[in-house]
Amino acid sequence: MNTDTAINVKDLTFSYKADPENNAIENINLSIPRGQFVVIMGPSAAGKSTLANSLNGLIPGFLKGKYKGEVLVNGKAVKGREVSEMAREIGLVFQDFEAQLFSTNVNLEIAFGPENFGIEREEIVRRIEKVIKTVKLEGFENRQPATLSGGQKQRLAIGSVLATYPDIICMDEPTTDLDPIGKIGIFNIAKELHASSQFTLLIVEHETEEALHADRLIMMKGGQVLKDGKPGELLRDVDFTDEIGIMSLHIPSYFYRLLHMEQKELPLTPEDGAAVFREKKLSFNENQYAEILRKEDEREASYGDTVLTVDKLIHVYPNGNKAVDDISFKVREREFMAVLGHNGSGKTTLVKHFNALLAPTEGDVTIYGKNTRDHSIFEIGKEIGYVFQNPDHQIFADTVFDEVAFSPKIRGVDKEEIKERVHEALKAVDLVGYEEEDPFSLSKGERQRVAVASILSAKPKIIVL
Repeated sequence: MNTDTAINVKDLTFSYKADPENNAIENINLSIPRGQFVVIMGPSAAGKSTLANSLNGLIPGFLKGKYKGEVLVNGKAVKGREVSEMAREIGLVFQDFEAQLFSTNVNLEIAFGPENFGIEREEIVRRIEKVIKTVKLEGFENRQPATLSGGQKQRLAIGSVLATYPDIICMDEPTTDLDPIGKIGIFNIAKELHASSQFTLLIVEHETEEALHADRLIMMKGGQVLKDGKPGELLRDVDFTDEIGIMSLHIPSYFYRLLHMEQKELPLTPEDGAAVFREKKLSFNENQYAEILRKEDEREASYGDTVLTVDKLIHVYPNGNKAVDDISFKVREREFMAVLGHNGSGKTTLVKHFNALLAPTEGDVTIYGKNTRDHSIFEIGKEIGYVFQNPDHQIFADTVFDEVAFSPKIRGVDKEEIKERVHEALKAVDLVGYEEEDPFSLSKGERQRVAVASILSAKPKIIVL
């Protein structure tokens, strides 16, 4: 047994019981040394989450299907071991992080793992305090997890795993619901963990910039490992990242396309890019910049009448938390508006007022002249479509077709037009051919696209994502 190897994957192939003819992962071979920081990257349905779930025994112990090959963690085979036993060695933060939160407050959520391992109370208290600071949840110790924002829930899920002090930590897309500062914070946590030799760290991620922090980058598509190497080298290959459906790093992509530089010489970071600018004595074209501003003015002039009005909106939750405080603005037809803010700033609370999912504590929200206080969600839904932050809160049908067809069907659209709308919506999100699939057998990225398609098929005048 090689004590320097944390994870060894040999010829691993797996297909889910719901889709036995298609391998979610195929012939995976990996050896991950102890203490290494690895990022696994790939487009939706690449097999990243399936691989992650194979490492701690969820596959094949809990998620059933055809399983071939072998996974060794700390030299011992995973297959046949209980997930509870594996949890001492490898901690997994789910992609669907809300699925692993169940306690009645933040402190109890973090304490759950150590308590089940029989850790002494004084040590548990010490771990809670340390983890709360690490994941930046000070002041939320007694809050119910259900009342936290999406990003705060994600940080709590990470904290609950950190508290168990496993040898290996695997985070499945741990920054999906975090703001930019929150993402930096999580990767700072990752770097701190990596600095401690007792931790081996795996992060499944779709954001290329964060991968630069890792020792190693594994790129997957179609259930297979396509490339495995140093992040800087792989992320300079702009053609390859584009080809497999990963968004390229902005800096090397710009320099490659605009200056036609050799890929091996491309800068990776803004600092590197600035150095190349100085070295090559490059400058921005002021006339082109002025043209961009002129087009912005033209676009604004094309906006139509006001379609959404928010007037002195205040929302206070039953626990006394004032999530929205005196907000007023208007949105015009054809306008593209972004609502930005850090986690817990009230973004989701604000937009849930647009389609009457929440009622104002004070103030008014008006959609096409209809005050949301005076109309049902069904009535407001004719004008505005809302895609939930978590697609699993929105999806319920047995097939993708039925999910996307639901809204036009309940509004009395005839069968032929429903078929047409479903096809158009699925084409828009690149899911044509998935009509008879069970939505919950799809990857999270694909489920998000199903949720978007289910709104597009209703043809609302306003879409909130």
